Amino acid sequence: MEFPKPNVVISKCIEFAECRYDGRTISSDIVKKLAAHVQFITVCPEVEIGLGTPRKPLRLVSINGTIRLLQVATNIDLTKKMKSFAVSFLDSLPEVDGFLLKGRSPTSAFKDARVYSGINPGAAVLTKGPGLFSRAVLQKYPWLAVEDEGRLRNPRIKEHFLTKLFTLATFRKTKEVRSQKALMEFHSQNELLFKAYNQKEARVLNRIAKNKERESIERVIEKYKQHLCNVLRRPPRCGSNINVMTHTMSYFSEKLSIEEKSFFLNSLEKYRKGILPLSVNTSMLQLWLKKFKEDSLLKQTFFRPYPSELMDIETMTAYCNGKDYWQ
Repeated sequence: MEFPKPNVVISKCIEFAECRYDGRTISSDIVKKLAAHVQFITVCPEVEIGLGTPRKPLRLVSINGTIRLLQVATNIDLTKKMKSFAVSFLDSLPEVDGFLLKGRSPTSAFKDARVYSGINPGAAVLTKGPGLFSRAVLQKYPWLAVEDEGRLRNPRIKEHFLTKLFTLATFRKTKEVRSQKALMEFHSQNELLFKAYNQKEARVLNRIAKNKERESIERVIEKYKQHLCNVLRRPPRCGSNINVMTHTMSYFSEKLSIEEKSFFLNSLEKYRKGILPLSVNTSMLQLWLKKFKEDSLLKQTFFRPYPSELMDIETMTAYCNGKDYWQ
């Protein structure tokens, strides 16, 4: 399976340029691996609004209930400049599939930019949230794959980000064909993946892709896109992955021995408890699919949603521990 290269906007200080406020670059193993598989579009919002490198740190400050971007040493308010740049930059982009931004940055953080009560050294941290530039990204592109480089150290977050990123990139290429056949092929190859993510929305996508109402391809694609975004909004639950794997086994279960079935079901339970990673179980399924010549199922993106070169053996921490990293 070949994957199209996603278009990804990335903070320039991550591996590309010494433009961080302290004049350094940020090293990222995942960005190094991604370089051969994506098309990066770099940006440093702070440099783009005229700040030098190195520069005095910026801070988000809540003033009368409004979040402002201030330079601590000078008390200069850069809110208007940053908002104006964000709008113009985002409007100038080609169609993109995701953003990979610098964590903890007052401009580019995805979730953990600190908002202070003032610029004085003892000012309290009132809350955390997206930086000023990232806020504009999330408002304009709420459906895209958006993360920061720090969160991608978590294997589950990285898995969801890469799956969403390459699925959206493939859909973008499918849209360009503007063909009912191409859309149906895209849907068919992703059917198990979508069921793992959201069964209800997966059924809606199936109805849209079949297009029994004979609507125009433009209308069908637009409706499909809306529900595709709903499907990929949150990562699949542990139980949903197990349901998909159990369903897959049903295609050839009569050909398995009692011992093989028992071993696989026991492995699923270990996955549920966080003892085994998902890849152990999907690898077993792929082996059986090849053995029993279930070629159509082997093409399912559930088993390889993004290039294998980007796949790591997941850390055996509890995948199914219930912690929600997307709140």
